[in-house]
Amino acid sequence: MSDSSTSTGAHRAEQPAPGAPETSGAAGAPGVGHAARGPAARGSRSGNAPKQIGEPLISARGVDKFFGDFQALKNIDLDVRRGEVVALIGASGSGKSTLCRCLNRLETISGGEITIDGQLLPEEGKELTKLRSDVGMVFQSFNLFPHLKAIDNVTLGPRKVRGLSKADADQQATELLERVGLADKANSLPTALSGGQQQRVAIARALAMKPKALLFDEPTSALDPEVINEVLDVMTELAEQGMTMLVVTHEMGFARHVCDRVVYLDQGEIVEQGDPEEFFTNPRSERAQAFLSKILAH
Repeated sequence: MSDSSTSTGAHRAEQPAPGAPETSGAAGAPGVGHAARGPAARGSRSGNAPKQIGEPLISARGVDKFFGDFQALKNIDLDVRRGEVVALIGASGSGKSTLCRCLNRLETISGGEITIDGQLLPEEGKELTKLRSDVGMVFQSFNLFPHLKAIDNVTLGPRKVRGLSKADADQQATELLERVGLADKANSLPTALSGGQQQRVAIARALAMKPKALLFDEPTSALDPEVINEVLDVMTELAEQGMTMLVVTHEMGFARHVCDRVVYLDQGEIVEQGDPEEFFTNPRSERAQAFLSKILAH
């Protein structure tokens, strides 16, 4: 999967934010011009109502992560506010996915603390299961159960963890599959679905738990180029509807035009963060400038 923004840049260029100015992009940042999403362009893309961003829902303070002697995360301080869409970007191996996985304890941290909606992330047990269900995860590799139909992949969590009846879970799953454009694939096994369709089932599965936030770990990097946009369309709709989202991504068009904030990681530390338009047109740090010059050069 290329780090170029070609596919999503074109995709988002067709749908500028209402009232948002168009820019040609900064020198050294070709291919990512078009609708800005800066502080003056935070309104809904489907209307004029301003986007509501609240208090921190996910917070990390002083988070370190070691794999043996290798320090993957270094003193990470990060808030994701309620209703906010945050892009985690950086070169491969910079710690993006590790941080994402630490936020719902798929990876344990070596130091610091993480809170979800004001509650310290438990180390294990039922409290961890409960809190983890409030923060949905969409993986790069889909992770659907291959022997279960699409609708059964979506209903499994609500029935086992939330205690929903089969009838209620089936009704919810049907509505969610329709929401992601897959109502006609409810009875299909994952092997009968394209990669983009499987990822949309995975998003429906995460939404079925009625999470307070969603974490996306490079959700398009395993997809063929022609199906990337169908997944990004669903994610964009979720962003417009106010879902709190943290997205590890190489899709620079999505990061620039859909996200409210960009966080740039390098060598396990947050180097720079801020408004996407400002970051892509005027990065402050030399490391961010070097990163953008490489990925936006074509």
